[in-house]
Amino acid sequence: MAQPRVKVLFDTDIGSDIDDALALAYLLCQPRCDLLGVTTVTAEPVKRAQMVSAICRHAGRGDVPIHSGCPEGLLAPILQKSAAQAKALQGWDYQEEFPENTAVEFMRRTLRAHPGEVTLLAVGPMTNVGLLFATDPQIPALLKQVVLMCGVFFQAGGEWNAINDPAATAITYGHGPQARPVKHVSHGLDVTMQCKMARDQCRQRFAAKVLEPVRGFAEVWFERAEQVVFHDPLAAACIFEPDLCTYKQGTVRVSLHEPTKGWTTFSQGGDAKPHTVAHQVDSAAFLEHYFSIVK
Repeated sequence: MAQPRVKVLFDTDIGSDIDDALALAYLLCQPRCDLLGVTTVTAEPVKRAQMVSAICRHAGRGDVPIHSGCPEGLLAPILQKSAAQAKALQGWDYQEEFPENTAVEFMRRTLRAHPGEVTLLAVGPMTNVGLLFATDPQIPALLKQVVLMCGVFFQAGGEWNAINDPAATAITYGHGPQARPVKHVSHGLDVTMQCKMARDQCRQRFAAKVLEPVRGFAEVWFERAEQVVFHDPLAAACIFEPDLCTYKQGTVRVSLHEPTKGWTTFSQGGDAKPHTVAHQVDSAAFLEHYFSIVK
């Protein structure tokens, strides 16, 4: 019997690290994914939307709605200033014009149209998600689940998505009066860092048609990196294959004070355990699964 399809709304800062593009390719190829739309977030969100458009069109999925989101943090300037990989757009077919900052309203309308059915997958700074939850406080309860690549939970330190917009991160984890998601799942840096591939191996493995524009974006990434860490693809894959990771349940707190502003901490104590965080990953099984879908 065929497994049911999963409605997914994908929020991404594609264009900085290459893993966002790899996650999008996975969602486009995953037969169980009903991709309701893609929203972009953080600096130069229109350029990021153009990159999404290039990948979707090349995959024959020009029907996927794409919306440009918030370019700035909620209460402080963001650390991430540009979508560097957008310089590799030349030669690809993509939508050039996007209205500014329509992402949050699109997310709100989509989630209210499908109550209890949508997985919100967010793999960039949490600005769009934080704005959504703050401006429509009932939205979190209308989600099937929220799945994040965010935070670090079993060692001390900050993670890029979380520290880029600490206020939005705190809202996303429930530091406020908004309702709580039925299921709130995070894949933190301490787990995702185990899923990596060297630059030359990536050049060999990125052979699928959907990855053709991604290869060009990856070369921009390889100007300063010798490997790819599959942070965001792991979060995407675990929507469909949760057994790739083991999880712990507890409470995530987000620091809003220096010098740990944006850092996440995880506690298993207490009766209320609103958050699920990945604890371990079978990295070999994940990579095998990824390339069994993206082929």
